[in-house]
Amino acid sequence: MEAFLKEFGDYYGYPDGPKNIQEIRDTEFKRLDKGVVYLDHAGSTLYSELQMEYIFKDFTSNVFGNPHSQSDISSATSDLIADARHQVLEYFNASPEDYSCIFTSGATAALKLVGETFPWTQDSNFLYTMENHNSVLGIREYALAQGASGCAVDIEEAANQPGQLTNSGPSIKVKHRAVQMRNTSKLQKEESRGNAYNLFAFPSECNFSGLRFNLDLVKLMKENTETVLQGSPFSKSKRWMFFCYLILTFLFSADVMKLFGYPTGLGALLVRNDAAKLLKKTYFSGGTVAASIADIDFVKRRERVEEFFEDGSASFLSIAAIRHGFKLLKSLTPSAIWMHTTSLSIYVKKKLQALRHGNGAAVCVLYGSENLELSSHKSGPTVTFNLKRPDGSWFGYLEVEKLASLSGIQLRTGCFCNPGACAKYLELSHSELLSNVEAGHICWDDNDVINGKPTGAVRVSFGYMSTFEDAKKFIDFIISSFASPPKKTGNGTVVSGRFPQLPSEDLESKESFPSHYLKSITVYPIKSCAGFSVIRWPLCRTGLLHDREWMVQGLTGEILTQKKVPEMSLIKTFIDLEEGLLSVESSRCEDKLHIRIKSDSYNPRNDEFDSHAYILENRNEETRINRWFTNAIGRQCKLLRYSSSTSKDCLNRNKSPGLCRDLESNINFANEAQFLLISEESVADLNRRLEAKDEDYKRAHEKLNPHRFRPNLVISGGEPYGEDKWKTVKIGDNHFTSLGGCNRCQMINISNEAGLVKKSNEPLTTLASYRRVKGKILFGTLLRYEIDEKRQCWIGVGEEVNPDIE
Repeated sequence: MEAFLKEFGDYYGYPDGPKNIQEIRDTEFKRLDKGVVYLDHAGSTLYSELQMEYIFKDFTSNVFGNPHSQSDISSATSDLIADARHQVLEYFNASPEDYSCIFTSGATAALKLVGETFPWTQDSNFLYTMENHNSVLGIREYALAQGASGCAVDIEEAANQPGQLTNSGPSIKVKHRAVQMRNTSKLQKEESRGNAYNLFAFPSECNFSGLRFNLDLVKLMKENTETVLQGSPFSKSKRWMFFCYLILTFLFSADVMKLFGYPTGLGALLVRNDAAKLLKKTYFSGGTVAASIADIDFVKRRERVEEFFEDGSASFLSIAAIRHGFKLLKSLTPSAIWMHTTSLSIYVKKKLQALRHGNGAAVCVLYGSENLELSSHKSGPTVTFNLKRPDGSWFGYLEVEKLASLSGIQLRTGCFCNPGACAKYLELSHSELLSNVEAGHICWDDNDVINGKPTGAVRVSFGYMSTFEDAKKFIDFIISSFASPPKKTGNGTVVSGRFPQLPSEDLESKESFPSHYLKSITVYPIKSCAGFSVIRWPLCRTGLLHDREWMVQGLTGEILTQKKVPEMSLIKTFIDLEEGLLSVESSRCEDKLHIRIKSDSYNPRNDEFDSHAYILENRNEETRINRWFTNAIGRQCKLLRYSSSTSKDCLNRNKSPGLCRDLESNINFANEAQFLLISEESVADLNRRLEAKDEDYKRAHEKLNPHRFRPNLVISGGEPYGEDKWKTVKIGDNHFTSLGGCNRCQMINISNEAGLVKKSNEPLTTLASYRRVKGKILFGTLLRYEIDEKRQCWIGVGEEVNPDIE
């Protein structure tokens, strides 16, 4: 802290403000004292508790009504909206004589409004920087649909050359990429270019890298278009309009939640009044029309810019709330906020840039951070990067996000809806991007590294309430989780990379381990609900007969699991094979639920069932079952049954269909494979690590039971993690193939103690410290059953386990 203040003390913490940063955190963000480090302010910043108190007092002391009326309350609400418009314009230093503030449902809606109403012709051009949000790229669809041209450009800025006047400003060039046209037969005539309107869109700050664009570009384009666009097919085009978001030029869009956190769903388009007259709006609605006649083609629109564009009733309660947000920002001043947040981002960038592995290799690759001087004003409070292993391969950004979440750090990963900047900084070619899509990669999926290259990045961003402690905790997390110390051996402790192993004396000698045997078998009929233990059970093409043959689905189609609904762990299940019944019970329901499986026998080869089986044959029965699960889970849902033993689909991180690790066999609703095997000895080793790591944890929690990990098979004997080396395994007379380790998620942090569901960061945090392999936290082994078609196969507790070690 002392070193940080020595460098940034004049900028950090609002030294000249009404409150310093510690006072702000103590009085307005007490909820962050619970250990949360929030670092996604570029996505949405946090609202102040004091701000919410003001809003609540305002709403409970006043009456607000629909402004489209002449009543006293409506008139007062109209005055409030007008005052809010004035505050928005004032904050962005825009004169009401020149600009109008149009409220929208967000920045995206403001961008969409521009695309819809711009006067496109086949001679128009839409230029946009590569560093642009998808919401800006979407405007391209309107332009191309009207026959206009679209083109992505790169901004090249050079410092003053020798002999050039210092006050002449930097040299800015616009380098164009491929021109996009859907009307390929058109030829732009020289004389027609002067009559068409053209649009140039760029952000004042890139939401991917935090890089700030030089706003002199607007002035230079207006004064000397040919020089700036020299060498491009657009250099002769006139009548340029400029659309910049986060700062004003001709048009501007903003999102309230990114200014002061609340309300969400409210944004604004700031437009020059002379430019607004050129926008062509087709639709009209209540609020935008002065008069209309229903049975003839007649409408008279309102003339004021705001009334012309704001369809329907304004979100007047949200607009009322923003006044208190602006009050807060004004008390700190925008310049002080910028200095405070940027000092934190530069500190983090410098720390990451200097970070090295034990072998001297760089840990971090920063994007868009060439100038790390606060006085340069070249970047905002955003840090975007990827991490590398000592051998130069990449850590996947999802691994960073997963471990950060376990440490209480909330950050952002991916491309942040900015595909141009993402491809530019990650050096992804068109062929690579298309290949990634063909391989199944889409936004928000699990494919963070493809063919050895990252598909996105990690982003942290600071807000006006962020602290040095937030930045320090983040840096400490990166060092402890991703920076590898030098390899060394001493005092019986072997350190390989960054994952330490327990001293050898803490483990029994290998000779003392007994031979392996099957300790328990658990069947989980319904995905994410409790299972039941058996002594002996039939095997089939999908694994254990009826294992994860059912799942619970929400009304919007999402699959419900313990990660979303932890209470599902309290739903008990049991199958009576002789009676052909699935029984389900919950403390929330008075009666047990009995479902007829409708299987004439428990022949292990008779595993083909019709979709939903008995459930859909009787609508009353279906309603009864779904009502029971709705009561048990506490939300509307329905029970689904696996329909085919030939499907090889499984579920990925976002619960959408994806391919399983196990591509050669059939599974029901399991995530990755037919069987999960857990070793008692491995669980015992994990328990020793937990106890050694945290005495408080030891006092507050009982030792982990193997069933915490929801295994089908628990084995006893052997050495800890010996199952990692298994290639195949024979249990009794049945043969299985190892598919490798099971990638664990936060579901193992959910415990069911005395009928109460509890969440913590363990044991996943401890497992992450020594069981991480290529971005996955592995614990347990996945198996595929090699079915014997010639006989009915069963598996039983006590059977000998004979592995074939690699």
